[in-house]
Amino acid sequence: MDTQAQTQIQTRPLGGTESTFARAVPGGTGITVVAALLTNPPSPSSLENALLILQTSHPILRASLDISSSTLTIPSSPQPLELETHDPASTSDLLAAPVARAPDAPPPPLHLLLERELSRNPWASPAPARAMHATLYALPARSEAVLALRFHASVCDRKSAVTAMREVLHALRGVGVGGGGGAMSPVMEDMIPSESAWKPFWARGMDLVGYSVNAFRSANLAFEDARFDDRSSEVVRVSFGVEESERIINACQVKGIKLCGALVAAALMAAHASKNLEQDQPETYSVVALIDCRKILRPPLDDHAVGFYHSGILNTHTIRAGEDLWEVAHRCYKTFSDSKASNKHFTDVGDLNFLMCKAIDNPALTPSSSMRTAFLSVFEDPLIIDDGEEEEFGVADCIGCSSVHGVGPSLGVFDTVRDGRLECVFVYPVPLHSRRQVEGLVEDMKMMLIEAT
Repeated sequence: MDTQAQTQIQTRPLGGTESTFARAVPGGTGITVVAALLTNPPSPSSLENALLILQTSHPILRASLDISSSTLTIPSSPQPLELETHDPASTSDLLAAPVARAPDAPPPPLHLLLERELSRNPWASPAPARAMHATLYALPARSEAVLALRFHASVCDRKSAVTAMREVLHALRGVGVGGGGGAMSPVMEDMIPSESAWKPFWARGMDLVGYSVNAFRSANLAFEDARFDDRSSEVVRVSFGVEESERIINACQVKGIKLCGALVAAALMAAHASKNLEQDQPETYSVVALIDCRKILRPPLDDHAVGFYHSGILNTHTIRAGEDLWEVAHRCYKTFSDSKASNKHFTDVGDLNFLMCKAIDNPALTPSSSMRTAFLSVFEDPLIIDDGEEEEFGVADCIGCSSVHGVGPSLGVFDTVRDGRLECVFVYPVPLHSRRQVEGLVEDMKMMLIEAT
């Protein structure tokens, strides 16, 4: 490579969590998608220009990932992203098969196209591939379109994906983008305060053994088809009314817990009830709580920082029939908050990455070789979105989540409070679980939360 070519490229090694997702995404976990239904679709040329502005502001979004060498390669100046476009006829053809599977009540086009994007994996092969892709679907018989941005999780977590979509919409309207200033996104592990990350060697060994044993002991949803062939991710979405949302959120505040505690409790109780067990028969489930670390790193990052800056805390919870939802919620949240107070989200990040990679290498170590490492993953805090801004920029609806059909939980919960209305997206692997199975569980959860408030 000549000197001029060298000056046009930056490289940096992947961090620990980034490397773990570099291993996980080829199998189907960590394809992060945000899809927006646009009432006033942009032209492809103006959208390409907006994407160029985004990549100029956030260099990591123009990166190419090389899994074999565990490096990010970033051109010093962005090259135009290859925008994929579908006209109404092409979009109609793409929607025909999923609509035919549910002819009586097919999900809306945004939902179906999101599921399509979650299962498109340009990173399945070991060849270097771009970390970001964009697709514009013109909807048939409507003057609307769906814009889908798809990212490799190593460079983009949930908050980053939403930030990217917001900045693209701003750029389309000529509004200034509050981005990262063109700086390279730092590695999360390099920014963890040293006093928060230290753990004795013997304690690390004990925790690894404990995590491994708990994985075997933990229950899960019933597996409908544990074969790994032809897996994909599907979505069940549930929304609460404004008054229902307010009651649930207020009840959490009164109980001194966060919303995640109530969601975990409802999920555990619904999963236990779905098995029709004896009333005194307990089950123990593993739950991963994901924490946005931007504000607690050193130095702290602002909300516009694009990259993967979440860590996880893995806990187990035992549930019995007939328990009160708020008692379970308080117990689950206290376990999580105690772990966070002990800096588990920093001290154990390497342990959880190690175990995730071991499950990828040895699926037989997971129940029924399903590659399920937990029953549930949930975020510590929901996304808060001002619906007024979305309407201003011509967004009729928007969904963001990540795939889970490789290694990972049976259910990934992505919760958002949009203009005071709580909505949750549940991502699950098929055919390991079915839409009917997850819809039943989610409806039970919704009823429990409403009745408890």
